[in-house]
Amino acid sequence: MAIRPRIYTSEQLALNTCLDLDSQASTHLIKVLRLNTGAELRLFNGDGCEYLAHITVANKKNAQVEVSEVISTDPKVKFPLHLGQVISKGDRMDFTIQKATELGITDITPLWSERCDVRLKGERLEKKMEHWKKVAISACEQSGRNHIPTIHPAMTYHEWASSVVADTKLVLHTRDQKPLSEISPPTSVALLVGPEGGITDEEVSLCIQQGFTGLTLGPRILRTETAALAALSLFQYLWGDF
Repeated sequence: MAIRPRIYTSEQLALNTCLDLDSQASTHLIKVLRLNTGAELRLFNGDGCEYLAHITVANKKNAQVEVSEVISTDPKVKFPLHLGQVISKGDRMDFTIQKATELGITDITPLWSERCDVRLKGERLEKKMEHWKKVAISACEQSGRNHIPTIHPAMTYHEWASSVVADTKLVLHTRDQKPLSEISPPTSVALLVGPEGGITDEEVSLCIQQGFTGLTLGPRILRTETAALAALSLFQYLWGDF
């Protein structure tokens, strides 16, 4: 049986309903994959389910599909995972969001800190936020995940550390640390990861005051994107669905 392509849509999905796919999805199905009327595909919109559909209209401008079946539903999340990631340069932030989504992150908040080299505001920030949301959607599309993580508005590390809610709050840094073996299984986790230059002693102290626990992942100093993904992988292995 041919592999059914998996497509995201922002439209509401319900059995036996027809809908028009957006131009990007339509072009991918009709012009790139060269699918025709009757071809089957999988749809998701972030509601936690994956739906079987087939193409009812296929032309140069748009594809219309009819939803016929619920194929699968995401299992209940073992524990919410909220990543507070100081924004990194180039495509490193994209990489972190993409892989964190694949690893089951539920929430991501881009952060600024004292040593953050990225400065975004106004229209540039709005475009970047939309871009990061598309990165997360694309990662869900590829990985078979039906829930899309929430990309929260960017803020300072101070604002996030002071407001994030989780029963276990962890910050990766080089002092006052605990290994994962000393941390009890959580019901929710917030993880703060600093920039390439690390977070300052003052920033660490503020996090500790806000109930964060220092976390070590061993004797090596990891790059910011490596640190976040290594930690998330360990969380899922120890407490999650790995």
